[in-house]
Amino acid sequence: MTEKLQKVLANQGLGSRREMERWIEQGRVSVDGTLATLGDRVDETGQIRVDGHLLSRQTEQPVCRVLMYNKPEGELCSRHDPEGRDTVFDRLPAIRMGRWIAVGRLDMNTSGLLLFTNDGELANRLMHPKCEVEREYAVRVFGDVTHQTLNTLKKGVQLEDGEAKFLSISGKVAPPGSEEESMNRWFNVTLKEGRNREVRRLWESQGVQVSRLIRVKYGPMDLQKRLPQGAWVELGLEDVNSLRDIVQLPEETQTMVDVRQGKLDHARLSRMRRSVKKHKVRKENGGVKKRVARTPKR
Repeated sequence: MTEKLQKVLANQGLGSRREMERWIEQGRVSVDGTLATLGDRVDETGQIRVDGHLLSRQTEQPVCRVLMYNKPEGELCSRHDPEGRDTVFDRLPAIRMGRWIAVGRLDMNTSGLLLFTNDGELANRLMHPKCEVEREYAVRVFGDVTHQTLNTLKKGVQLEDGEAKFLSISGKVAPPGSEEESMNRWFNVTLKEGRNREVRRLWESQGVQVSRLIRVKYGPMDLQKRLPQGAWVELGLEDVNSLRDIVQLPEETQTMVDVRQGKLDHARLSRMRRSVKKHKVRKENGGVKKRVARTPKR
């Protein structure tokens, strides 16, 4: 039995299927000594190399795990940054099989809900436009927002990469001529795509400036209100299967989460805040060791 190469790589926890397709296009993958191309299929005996390194294919099926992370502003959605800036992967827990894959991206100045999983197929489906997984954002805007503005944003706007629109917008429009008309106002918006800076570009197309953007929901998952910024929590089996269900994947039967953990109580929240604070201090210090001046020998 053969499977698509990008699916095999994703199932090994190397990344989402879309990311694996990019690796293949970039010439980073070979099968049985031959450079791979998109559309290649492999069986269980095929020798796969990534960047010249032989892939040890795991026969053990890893447990599907999902993390909920409350991303602060200022962090990049990349594994490494040449300039040494903070990334969303810096504080994630170690994982025995595979690696953490970010489900979608948030730009540097956007905060809020970011999901991670070790299941490449789950990540791919949650991000793929055909699955139409809803995202909800809380957005603070500055500018003249009228009922016509909201209607236009829901009807559709032509952007440089195609038409885009919000599925829903909730929030009050200031009465014409009132002092509130020029103030910052909050709205909640939903959409089924994850194009680059799509929420910001939609508002900007109407001459409205976005001053704050927070993702508060992804599919059925709401950002836990008590989860500190920079902290993560692993989702239990019920929540994992809620995500798998909306993208037509079979249920997971195992979990790594201790059911006794319960909700985010005061003790857990305190530990999380201390951990986030310690991480910030380490980053600020840059791991630089202080040199002790030695007294010269006489």
